[in-house]
Amino acid sequence: MKLIIGNKNYSSWSLRGWLACKQSGLSFEEIQVPLYGEDWDHRKKEHDEIAPSSGKVPVLWDGDAVVWDSLAIVEYLADRVGRDRFWPKADDARAMARSMVAEMHSSFAALRRQCPMNIRRQVEGWEIDEDARSDVVRILTLWAEARARFGRGGPFLFGTFSAADIFYAPIVSRFMTYGIGVPGFALAYMEAVWEHEWLQAWVAAAAEEDWVIEQWEISGRSRKAK
Repeated sequence: MKLIIGNKNYSSWSLRGWLACKQSGLSFEEIQVPLYGEDWDHRKKEHDEIAPSSGKVPVLWDGDAVVWDSLAIVEYLADRVGRDRFWPKADDARAMARSMVAEMHSSFAALRRQCPMNIRRQVEGWEIDEDARSDVVRILTLWAEARARFGRGGPFLFGTFSAADIFYAPIVSRFMTYGIGVPGFALAYMEAVWEHEWLQAWVAAAAEEDWVIEQWEISGRSRKAK
């Protein structure tokens, strides 16, 4: 298998696709393309590996099969190795996990826009508007319910590491980068995700990148005056 990803510092969807491949246990080759470089428009048209997705990442190639979009990659890999590796076994837990993943996939636009993933950055006093705050509250509510109902088997949303944690891992990064205040249960969950060996490997690689995407360095509403 080959997984095409973007910049590790910025690309939240690439992180999800990469974590999904790690979770599958299957061997894969990682191919990185720097997003939004000077030649990006040309590269995304000419790069055969990313052409099927119209220049978006991640893209997974498995022989002649090509899968783009991180949620599709999770489902494809679950078909390959068995859904229990990605989803809780119990029907009620699996129903909630799938719903949480789908909501993450399609929602929280205000938070995404105002707090883009930027692993190398640490910001103090970052302001977000009421729409983004509503996103934060909704995410914390989902985390609290998952942990309370299904989290007794371990430190992750459904106990053991699953597709739900894969999809919310970039949210953990955002909360840490922008200093989003969270209650104790959420902080414990975030620490478990952040300290996972796969995420630590991704963070270390992001720190070594020299790409800077200016449009993702200056975002959100404003910083509070110090």
